Amino acid sequence: MSTLKPIVGITMGDAAGVGPEIILKSLREKEMYTISRPLVIGDSKILERAKQFVNSELIIKNISVEEIAEISFHYGTVYCLNLNLLDETLPIGKVSPEAGNAAFQYLAKAIELAKEEKIHAICTAPLNKEALHKGGHKYPGHTEILADLTGTQDFSMMLSAPNLKVIHVTTHVGIIDAVRLINPQRVYHVIKLAHDTLQKAGIPNPKIAVCGINPHAGENGLFGYGEEEEKVIPGVEKAQREGIEAIGPLPADTLFFRAVRGDFDIVVAMYHDQGHGPVKVLGLDAGVNITVGLPIIRTSVDHGTAFDIAGKGIADEKSLMEAMRQAVELAPKL
Repeated sequence: MSTLKPIVGITMGDAAGVGPEIILKSLREKEMYTISRPLVIGDSKILERAKQFVNSELIIKNISVEEIAEISFHYGTVYCLNLNLLDETLPIGKVSPEAGNAAFQYLAKAIELAKEEKIHAICTAPLNKEALHKGGHKYPGHTEILADLTGTQDFSMMLSAPNLKVIHVTTHVGIIDAVRLINPQRVYHVIKLAHDTLQKAGIPNPKIAVCGINPHAGENGLFGYGEEEEKVIPGVEKAQREGIEAIGPLPADTLFFRAVRGDFDIVVAMYHDQGHGPVKVLGLDAGVNITVGLPIIRTSVDHGTAFDIAGKGIADEKSLMEAMRQAVELAPKL
């Protein structure tokens, strides 16, 4: 069996934020080279500038697409596919159309390389949605760009933290729109995505808990207007008929405690904050964002660009390192 390590493309995200810093802080850890062949997709001038912020002596080396498969990826050198979109004059900690466009281009290049199997997984540093929009790319975030550029219709965001995994029926929409978008087929598809993803990760028969929409999961019509009966229960029952061990809808206020305790392998959340809140309570430095349903592997930090601390060298790299570990775990075995 081959012992080749996967090539993980690390996209720089918004270069005005903490992405370049956490990339350098992660790649000064030998573990990242022990488990993978890390390739930064971004701008080398920005990385050189970020070296000053984190007091790094790492060598930045530009490489071409043609060189990717031939490089040995030695610890101490950061290999960068330099798209040459930005330079060191980019303002730090500010919304910039140029940085927003560059963040999109880094990701688009990574997707292209992954589809061509030149890299084996993508790990993304955070982007800024306002900058992304000002840069001409009207997407809610990374997940929707990945789905669009891979032609994926059926996808979902999964968050992974110690003792808790959460997958979402809806994500970056307002609460009123989220309730409108929830329907039995979408609930079923997300349950199925959760089941298939965890099976691939080595759990033969995942236990899947499904949140309600209303307080106390509606409590038999006491709260709401029958959303659980109309939108959630038929999707759960369809999954159950296929032999998937899904249960719900259950009250979200107690469900996450039970999941962390070990009663369930994953929770299906109905909307963004219902799922994100519990994960982030467990620690911003421990959460990882995984897009499931794509034809390629993508993981991400579960925090933002942190413009308020960008350039200070104090951003925590633990989430990016955990995202790298998850990318390696999920990547095809070579």
